[in-house]
Amino acid sequence: MRVVPGGPVMVEGPVDVELEDGTSVRSDRFMVALCACRRSKNYPFCDTSHRRKVRATRENT
Repeated sequence: MRVVPGGPVMVEGPVDVELEDGTSVRSDRFMVALCACRRSKNYPFCDTSHRRKVRATRENT
């Protein structure tokens, strides 16, 4: 396992990931990127959403 600073957690596959609701999802890929920012539309897998910049507003500054 390797944590990419500001990015995903890289895990050697295949992997089974247990979700909060108790269900599990499987990836048969040889290297799996797990989302660490929770922005992914394909959560728990990374879709590179962490690369998008968030525009500064008064609420998030």
